[in-house]
Amino acid sequence: MSALVAPGARVVLRTEARLFGRELTSLFWILVFPTALLCILGAIPSFRDPDPELGGLRDVDLYLPVAILLSMIMAAVMSMPPVVLAYRESGVLRRLSTTPVGPGALLGAQVLLHAAAVVTSSLLALAVGRLVFAVPFPGSLPGYGLAYLLALAAAFSIGAVLTSVSPDARTGNVVGMLVFFPAMFTAGVYLPVQAMPDPLRDVLGFTPLTAAAEAMTEALAGGFPAGQHLLVVAVWAVVLSLLAVRTFRWE
Repeated sequence: MSALVAPGARVVLRTEARLFGRELTSLFWILVFPTALLCILGAIPSFRDPDPELGGLRDVDLYLPVAILLSMIMAAVMSMPPVVLAYRESGVLRRLSTTPVGPGALLGAQVLLHAAAVVTSSLLALAVGRLVFAVPFPGSLPGYGLAYLLALAAAFSIGAVLTSVSPDARTGNVVGMLVFFPAMFTAGVYLPVQAMPDPLRDVLGFTPLTAAAEAMTEALAGGFPAGQHLLVVAVWAVVLSLLAVRTFRWE
């Protein structure tokens, strides 16, 4: 695979990987915090009791997809945009556009590194959920994988739009915080989606992270995710990606 990547792009990727490895705060929130939250909630005895109203699932079962979505939010909304905005504000992207490497290599490296961190965090949450709280592995692996990939694309498309519309790093931080808390709510961090009142659940079902939580929980329970949920996540991912491409500025 490395032969398919231009030498200049590989240098950029190695450099960004070293810099990313020094961002211990970001790594903590992406890699450690979601699983730590799962452990804290799973330590509550009532969260480990099956609930007939949830189809026999336990609260800790519902929080496994939430923990995974939380790592996506942390990476795509809170960690990656400030880095890209800082590069644009300092003129790094503009200077790279005059070289054979191009600024696209740097943006690609950022997406790749943050996505890799999310995948690592997800595997950690799945392992801890299974070994510590006996959360079952997804009953439908193809369904879970598809829902996961769509959720990942939707989360990073949100971050891409945030980066595109923010004129500078300071504004980007403010916009990021405005997006961060609603994103956590719609992902079910404060209250699992399946435990929400039906009218609220129906409305939020048209948002990307709620639909993603629904799809991943359905796959966890053994069924293939409903087409409506997958379609909602996919449409959001495509629309937001196109919007980010049209509005992004290199300088």
